[in-house]
Amino acid sequence: QVHLVESGGGLVQAGGSLRLSCLASRSIASINAMGWYRQAPGKQRELVAATTSGGSTTYTNSVKGRFTISRDNAKNTVYLQMDSLKPEDTAVYYCNADSGLWVSWGQGTQVTVSS
Repeated sequence: QVHLVESGGGLVQAGGSLRLSCLASRSIASINAMGWYRQAPGKQRELVAATTSGGSTTYTNSVKGRFTISRDNAKNTVYLQMDSLKPEDTAVYYCNADSGLWVSWGQGTQVTVSS
């Protein structure tokens, strides 16, 4: 498995931007899928965006056009660029690695968007 550490969360006004980073403890080049999930109070954890080792990406509808996921295999890091943030984006954001055989999660980073 892999140890994941998220950073970059914080408090931002609506319309602002944040960039989340997820640093892995080892190479992520061969990991099938790396993704970002979020969980708001009282709600289930949901997939926000994911990227595969082949370079394809997927986004939940509510963030399409506003969020961008990317991975830098040389730095063992996955990023989530979040623009045009809305109050409903407020949640704890978790990094996820899915090899197909095992899954690892980070500890989460809080994102709060004020109106």
